[in-house]
Amino acid sequence: MFENIRLSFKGIWSHKMRSFLTMLGIIIGIAAIIAIVSTIQGTNEQIKENLIGSGDNTVEIALYQGDWTYEMGYEGVPAGVPVITPEVLEQVKDIKNVDNASLYLSRQDYGGVYHLNTALSGGYVIGADENYFDTCNYIIKKGRGFTEKDYTMFRKVALLDKESADALFQGEDPLGKTVEIRKEPFVVVGVVAKSKQFEPVINSIEDYYTYSQDSAGKVYVPDTAWPIIYQFDEPQNLVIKVASTDDMTNAGKEGASILNSYLSTSDDTIKYKAEDLLEQARQIQELGKSTNSMLIWIAGISLIVGGIGVMNIMLVSVTERTQEIGLKKAIGARKSNILGQFLTEAAVLTSMGGILGVVSGIVLAEIISKVSEMPVAISVPAAIGSVIFSMLIGIVFGMLPSYKAANLNPIEALRRE
Repeated sequence: MFENIRLSFKGIWSHKMRSFLTMLGIIIGIAAIIAIVSTIQGTNEQIKENLIGSGDNTVEIALYQGDWTYEMGYEGVPAGVPVITPEVLEQVKDIKNVDNASLYLSRQDYGGVYHLNTALSGGYVIGADENYFDTCNYIIKKGRGFTEKDYTMFRKVALLDKESADALFQGEDPLGKTVEIRKEPFVVVGVVAKSKQFEPVINSIEDYYTYSQDSAGKVYVPDTAWPIIYQFDEPQNLVIKVASTDDMTNAGKEGASILNSYLSTSDDTIKYKAEDLLEQARQIQELGKSTNSMLIWIAGISLIVGGIGVMNIMLVSVTERTQEIGLKKAIGARKSNILGQFLTEAAVLTSMGGILGVVSGIVLAEIISKVSEMPVAISVPAAIGSVIFSMLIGIVFGMLPSYKAANLNPIEALRRE
């Protein structure tokens, strides 16, 4: 085997230009496939990150009425929706791959949050439990977080995110100052932010509408202080943190199923649902799947053309080396030895083309990324698979010339000029 590989490299090197032109079809085909797959994978990862965020791995489960989240109105707390107890929360935490879980209350308040004469129009008020900020990967940027006494003593304290701090205080330090929530004064004790800041990539107006989120800001209060400004026993939301992004869908569905098992409402449209961002990402990715598959098949045609080129040059090589084959057979070489030598040469030739194609594909993908500002993600499995596939092309298309060489009559081969 190693001797056949050595002879193959020697033969390829002795006919450098011919060998390169033979490999060219393989190089172009592999390079095109690597570039297409890398661009597709990069775009898919961008879609996934735009919707989910970078490494957040949290799923929100909220109460819905039909297709919309349940909004507290004049009718008050919906009948048959119990408060989520610590025991139920522990059930959710026991779901496979769930690292943490937290309860929170939420309202979008269009005219109830003020600092002096400045309103936080359309901002959210969040009633957070003790685990909320840890579960959602928040860190304290200024001041402090909520303490145990804030919860047990029903203190009217608040945390702001950057957006609400900028909107209400317009560059001033908010710490120690007061915000009014439904005419109740809350002292700002801290400013929070996500531990990993992530901004979606917006390249078009369609991307804006797809990925844009409400940026009016949020004000956080202890959930024990919630009834001071709103109502007792309002429907709670749940946020769960999972081990990896791929676990989000299943964990969200299981969590919603547990909460729904405790509902006894007569309105069948009221259900807990998980915000399945991973599924949204997959749906968007599916839109371009048929086009992407077609591009890969078109690129694959050049591999077939390259394979035919390999067959052609190997047939020429058999003709040129007829006397060499005859001499080897005359001194005892078996058919299997001749067959193995030519198949190895074809496999080495196409494998070299495959490796050069992978390198060219990576370079081409990076050029496409720079020119079009599209993200790329190099697929290692695709690169390895391409080299293996190119080797198989060499074996398949080298079979006929190798078989022809192995079956030459040694006497006729030696006589041929």
